[in-house]
Amino acid sequence: MLDTKARHLVEPAISQSANLFLKIGLTANHVTVIAFIIGVSSGVFIYLDQSILALAVLWFSGFLDVVDGTMARKTKTSPFGTVLDVTFDRLVEISVILGLAFRFPEAMWVLLLLSVSIIFCMTVFLTVGAVAEKSGIKTFYYQPGLAERTEGFILFSLMIVFPDYLIAIGLIFLGVEIFTAVQRLTEAGKILK
Repeated sequence: MLDTKARHLVEPAISQSANLFLKIGLTANHVTVIAFIIGVSSGVFIYLDQSILALAVLWFSGFLDVVDGTMARKTKTSPFGTVLDVTFDRLVEISVILGLAFRFPEAMWVLLLLSVSIIFCMTVFLTVGAVAEKSGIKTFYYQPGLAERTEGFILFSLMIVFPDYLIAIGLIFLGVEIFTAVQRLTEAGKILK
């Protein structure tokens, strides 16, 4: 929801960063890989009980993840770049979940359920994006929903900062993911008839 509704608030910083990276010779795919490497380190920092570093690299990777898409649209989008972007996004999320699971094994069950809900939600998102005839500024139909990447980062951040409430926050996150998947399935039923 925030990715769709509030992007205009950070667009100037995103656009300036995209222009800077393009000026120094980086491609969108370069930035995608850099964002991935930085992002997956968040799970390691979580496991090592370095919450501030985990948050910093997670959010910086998220920022770069938005910048790479802007760079692609300013130059030339590519289907392979889209595949890299979506795949690496999931691997960053998995690194956070694994870092939390290994750091807090008592919460592993809720993190497993959360992983399943993310897979379910992303399956709906990607399938609708692949078969929908609509298109937008991205290389496939981007179906908005309650939980987009920013909401996920906020919930992951709360889990990192408040580990005493990890299970409760994880259950809320699980509910948000399931709600979003159902929301997207409902919309898919309307637009794909």
